[in-house]
Amino acid sequence: MVLEDFGASLNDEVRELVKTIVNRTVSMGNLIDDLLRLSKNSMQELIIKPVDMTTLSREITERLASEGQYRNVEFRVVELPKAIGDRSLIAQVLENLLSNAVKFTRKVERPIISVGSVADGKDNIYFVKDNGVGFDVKYVGTIFDVFQRLHSSKEFEGTGVGLAIVEQIITKHGGRVWADSKEGKGTTFYFSLPKP
Repeated sequence: MVLEDFGASLNDEVRELVKTIVNRTVSMGNLIDDLLRLSKNSMQELIIKPVDMTTLSREITERLASEGQYRNVEFRVVELPKAIGDRSLIAQVLENLLSNAVKFTRKVERPIISVGSVADGKDNIYFVKDNGVGFDVKYVGTIFDVFQRLHSSKEFEGTGVGLAIVEQIITKHGGRVWADSKEGKGTTFYFSLPKP
């Protein structure tokens, strides 16, 4: 309201200070939302049903692709095996992984994000792969910790809670989540879910 009502009469320094307050307030609100989501997920009872992973992945990628800032991203979703689990929570996993992939391919000239699967014995293994900035794999053991960030918040926005939510949901389903990455070459996040 200060910026809208008095922005023209504020000097540049005051205007920047008010913008900083607004940006930090939005960041704090996002952090609180993520922490509440993490807490809620830990208490939420699973509604276990067969999940069409292909349809779910395409719904999320189509929605992301329709948002103006992501129009240059090429999303590739192949036919995926069905899983069994809580559809709304699995959607949250895909949403977090795909949003991260979009974020970390922002500086790539031709961003490509793929959703696929690999064969395994008792579980289905799914992956979200990007050709973004990647990270040093020596940090792979800590990326699922709350507030763990491998890139500065000035470079890439985020609260540092998204991957902790992913791990919490997948673990709650009896699965596991892991990642492979190479700096400057992209990242692949894998997660397993029970077969129907």
